Amino acid sequence: MQNSELILCQNTGNIFEKEAKPFVKWAGGKTQLLNELSDRLPLKIKMSKTVQRYVEPFVGGGAFFFFLKSNYEVKESFLYDINKELIIGYKVIQKDVQELMYELERIEDEYINLPEIDRKEYYYKTRDEYNNQQDNFNYETYNSDWIKRAAYLIFLNKTCFNGLFRQNKRGKFNVPFGRYKNPTICDKENLLRVNEALKNTYVFSTDFEESKKFIDANTLVYLDPPYRPLNKTSYFTSYDKSGFTDEDQIRLANYYKEMDKKGAFLILSNSDPKNANINDNFFETLYAGYKIERVLAKRSINCDGAKRNSISELIIRNYE
Repeated sequence: MQNSELILCQNTGNIFEKEAKPFVKWAGGKTQLLNELSDRLPLKIKMSKTVQRYVEPFVGGGAFFFFLKSNYEVKESFLYDINKELIIGYKVIQKDVQELMYELERIEDEYINLPEIDRKEYYYKTRDEYNNQQDNFNYETYNSDWIKRAAYLIFLNKTCFNGLFRQNKRGKFNVPFGRYKNPTICDKENLLRVNEALKNTYVFSTDFEESKKFIDANTLVYLDPPYRPLNKTSYFTSYDKSGFTDEDQIRLANYYKEMDKKGAFLILSNSDPKNANINDNFFETLYAGYKIERVLAKRSINCDGAKRNSISELIIRNYE
């Protein structure tokens, strides 16, 4: 196995200003690692500026996907996430972006003109409606109800505390109200760019292993699973009620090895257990024989701002 390397992650300038960007803030978002991921793309892709097929089994906010669509010719893409609410957002932007913007504009106009105490009431009333809607919601067949649900998702994400998505064990959104003076709830320009980026793209809400059938030797696969917690108090799998355990991490490593045998280009990111325990070789053992590198990154979602320190994260590839 290659020796691990520690590389300083540097974001040089706002080079992504005119590109599509994530339409929601998502735990573990990869905007700050775009330079590191871009530098590690296969030489074949860098030289041709073309990705024949792109698969992302844990799309989340989709920062790397949007970067690729803005800087490379991506022939076709397959995006997956187990979180049904997130996938509703992607599909509505893909199919009905104009109607979504109308709904977001309506919500923004109502919300922005309220004093803070009334904004707080508006937020919790919307959150309750969003959660109550879940019990009888049709997640299987696309229909007009998805537009309002996507609008609620974006509104709550833009106005909740710390701008994150979190569900309790029953799948209910449970983030408290956030005090933002002038949040942008309807970002028209970016929503239109996201809509454009989602052309020639298939979006699914299902387990990551379902993506196997679309992967071959012409595929670039980026794997960004829920990060393994560094300690018990930092456990964050509640972006979805189902969680992601060490057994799932092992299942993912087996998937990685299987896709490697297909000849696909694989790049994976995860937390570095050695931040908490220098003797923790969990990922070195799982991905023995692959190229493991360490990069510095700042954890951006933490309720305590003082704890948003730079720590090392792992990038694991099956190619040079």
